[in-house]
Formats: sequence, C-alpha cells, structure tokens
Amino acid sequence: MSDIKNELCQLAEDYKDTFNNIADYIHDHPELGCNEVLASTYLKELLSNEGFMVENILPDQFPTAFKASKGQGNIHIGFLAEYDALPEIGHGCGHNLIAAISTTAAMVCASQLPNDVTIHLFGCPAEETIGSKVMMSEAGVFDGLGAALICHPGSETTFGGTSYATHPLQITFKGKPAHVADPDYHGINALDALVDFYQRLSELEKSFTQPYILGKIITEGGTAPNIIPERAVLRATIRSLSTTYLEKTMLPQIKSLAKEVAEKHGTELEMIHYEPLFKDMVNHKLLESYARSNFTALGIEDIKTYPDDYADGSTDVGNVSHVVPTIQPEIKIGDDIAAHTPEFAAAAGSQYGKDMALKAVKGLCMTVVDILEKGLR
Repeated sequence: MSDIKNELCQLAEDYKDTFNNIADYIHDHPELGCNEVLASTYLKELLSNEGFMVENILPDQFPTAFKASKGQGNIHIGFLAEYDALPEIGHGCGHNLIAAISTTAAMVCASQLPNDVTIHLFGCPAEETIGSKVMMSEAGVFDGLGAALICHPGSETTFGGTSYATHPLQITFKGKPAHVADPDYHGINALDALVDFYQRLSELEKSFTQPYILGKIITEGGTAPNIIPERAVLRATIRSLSTTYLEKTMLPQIKSLAKEVAEKHGTELEMIHYEPLFKDMVNHKLLESYARSNFTALGIEDIKTYPDDYADGSTDVGNVSHVVPTIQPEIKIGDDIAAHTPEFAAAAGSQYGKDMALKAVKGLCMTVVDILEKGLR
C-alpha cells in the first residue's frame, strides 16, 4: 500500500468518532425524504466547520439538498450522501451509514490530498421516494466530476451488477356516468376500458425481448355498482435493465395500446408519470476494479462480484452513472439481513455495522488516490 493510502487510512481512523457520531445521530433521528432537516443541517454544519464551502442546490424542489466543496484543483471528485429513512422502520436501508461514509471520506480526502483536486460532498435527499439525484442530474449538478463514489450497506460485500431503470406510469380512462338501469341515458364505462387494457397488456408483455418487470394495480374503478364508472385508474411500475429499451420500446408500445383501447371504448385517456425516471446503474469498470482491489487490501473478505445483468431494485444513483463515472459497491454490515426491515435498521445502528462502514471510507479514499495516479481511461 502506498504512503498516501496509508496516511488516508490512518486519518480515517482519526475521524472514527466523527464518523460514529454522524451514523448515530442520523440513525437516532430518522426523517422521511425531503424532510431530512436535522440530518441535512447536521452535515452542513459539520462540513462548514471542516472548511468546506456549503451551498443549497435546487432549494425549491429539495430544501434538504446541498453541495459542499473544498479545494482549488481542476480534478473534481464527488461523494454522494443519502440520509432519508423509511416510514415506521427508520433506517432500514442504512442511509445513516451512507451519509457517514461519504461525508467522512470527503473530509479525509480534502484534508490529505494534493492541491490539484477538489472534493465535493453532495447531500441527496429522498432516494427512497422521488429520487433527488434524478433532478440533480438533469440540472447539471454533477457535470464536470471526474468520478462519483458511494457505498451502500448490505448483507454482503459486493461489486458489479446494475439496477432497474423504472418508469412509474399512471393511466386513466375517463368515460361518462349513468345509472345502470337507465333505458335512455347511456354512460361510457371507463372500467370496461381499463379491464380490457389490463388484459391486453398482459398479452403485450409476452412480446418484450429484454428482461423487464411490470407491476400494475387498479387504484380506481368506480364509486357504486349501480353507477356506470366514469373514471378508472391503473398505476404501473415499468422496469427494464436498459433505460433505452424501457424508453424506446416498452413505453411507446404500452402507451400506444392504451390509446387504441381508449378509442375502441370511446373513453378519454390521460397518461402521466407520477414519479421520475430512475435510470439503470452503470458501474464504471476501471473505477470498480480500483475499489475492489482496495477493499481486498483492507482485509475485507468474501467479496462477491455480480454479473452485469444482475439487479434487485432501482436507485437514482443510476442517473448519476449516466453522467459521470460512478460506482456503488456494497459493504457487509450484518448476516442474513434484508433491506427495508427492522433487522436491517438494527444492523445499521450496530457497532459492527459502523466498523465495517469505516472500512468502506478507507476503501473509497484509497480509490480516489488511484484515480489521481492512474486516471480512468
């Protein structure tokens, strides 16, 4: 291990109390997405005291988002912090540890690395819901970064894989109400149209040639059985391993089918995306190889590498990965724990979880050294 990597690892140890304080404070004060006032304020004050220039970003959309920067170099490295919790469960996805990992790594790197690098910490709210990184990416917040780094807690230490691109689509058929027994005034049954669309959509699914997920529910289907339903609503989560296949093939065909069914039944049609698009995760191969080597050098055992087509969820980190070289490995914080459960929340607050997450801080800091010394081409 090089001298500079050793120095960064030692400095990470020196920041251990700060790291634990971040993890514990956010874990003990869980806040839902876009309402992470305590977490955001805590991190901004800490970073400001460390000499970072802190600014709010997209305040009208995300009052708890921010960017903290330190350094004057022309090489820009970004760490991504998440800090929203889950309803009732709290930090069942370990975002308290993500915030602690990214924030501590940013402080360590900014304190020790040469003047030709600028370190940024991005406070990213609402990963569990609307995904602030979607709008942040679209607004150019991450433009100009040489790399973006984040590490997620999990039941195993892993690299590779991807995530599902997802488009949440709401389809509404609008008909005309009438009494079911009225012999003269006839309505237009919006539910009939929706049921027809639901059945035909199941047939359309058979034609998709790439891996996908299509979950759908009917959220409105009428108000009373003696009234012709004038409004029927379906909500769907449409997912693919490829953003391009999702947007260029699946969505156009689904929307075209909805229009065809609406015309057949004489209903009006409304289609909206009720949440933003999460793009598929593209882990940068060379950056990932640096990080995997560094995690191994730290003595982290049983590292698993997933194939490129492995995915078990969606994340707005995928949107960042379409803008700049990005990685999101996972660090083991407990045995046989599933995300979004009370058991995971307990592991995210445990000493073992924090000790393992501190190793991730060291691994990411060492990876920044590799970026500076070897590049990403």
